[in-house]
Amino acid sequence: MADVISTDAPAAGLAVTETSKGTERLHRAIFIGLAVALAVAPFVAYPVFVMKVLCFALFALAFNLLLGYGGLLSFGHAAYFGMASYVSAYTAKNWGLTPELAILSGTAIAAVLGAVFGSLAIRRQGIYFAMITLALAQMVYFFSLQAPRFTGGEDGIQAVPRGKLFGLIDLTDDRALYWLVAVIFMAGLLLIYRIIHSPFGQVCKAIRDNEPRAISLGYRANQYKLAVFVLSATLAGLAGATKAIVFQLASLTDVHWSMSGEVVLMTLVGGLGTVFGPIAGALVIVSMQNYLASLGAWVTVVQGCIFVVCVLLFREGIVGVIAKAIKRPL
Repeated sequence: MADVISTDAPAAGLAVTETSKGTERLHRAIFIGLAVALAVAPFVAYPVFVMKVLCFALFALAFNLLLGYGGLLSFGHAAYFGMASYVSAYTAKNWGLTPELAILSGTAIAAVLGAVFGSLAIRRQGIYFAMITLALAQMVYFFSLQAPRFTGGEDGIQAVPRGKLFGLIDLTDDRALYWLVAVIFMAGLLLIYRIIHSPFGQVCKAIRDNEPRAISLGYRANQYKLAVFVLSATLAGLAGATKAIVFQLASLTDVHWSMSGEVVLMTLVGGLGTVFGPIAGALVIVSMQNYLASLGAWVTVVQGCIFVVCVLLFREGIVGVIAKAIKRPL
């Protein structure tokens, strides 16, 4: 019996190592494929549409970091996305900041807002946590509505100048701006990938799966939850700030509760708890909004039907189903 154990144990370890290496190779291939797709996209599709997909994909990736890997359901992520959009637009238009500084300022505000709101929300769990995030986000929405000197009220901040990147590259050209958005998206994706596969990410998964046990092992769960909350809010703010420069507009739509629902939908359709799922979900939802715009309000109905179908037929989402079929995490 001892001989059998000594023979089988190394074989099992070797199998796990080979599986891990196979997954790494697959992920590397996907990243290369994404880079190639981003390089080709502006020549085969309308650059502004692709930029919109990338902004919302980054937004969905940020939300998935919180829910899929932190186990925290937020109904108020529009607050960070929208407020960063307002700050980015305001600083670019009224203060004359260059686009990179405007985007950084919006991202910084989202980080601060995430730290304040997160420190309040993590005091509760489950549905109470979700309701607190929604209430805080609604406060941001009503502030945006009642502060027209800063947000423009119902009109929003329009005609935001794209400016020149580092004072050199004119971003009024859609393709020039596209490369900036593509770099921001890839940087955000790589950062999230690194967070997920770091020791910090592993602890977050442990807290998500069994918080009492993680606490019993000596981990301070609330500190980890606050950290992942702030990271998620910061990346959501990066997406919102970039979107304001792309569309030269920041409006109440960005901070409305429906935006929070939209990012939940993107994440679930693409695949909750998968690295690449939110990208697929954002592509599907944004494409529907763009190509089915002629249907008017019926677009929302179509989205609802697709969401119901996804929940009933493949609860793991598009990428989740593919990962299950190939038996590799995606």
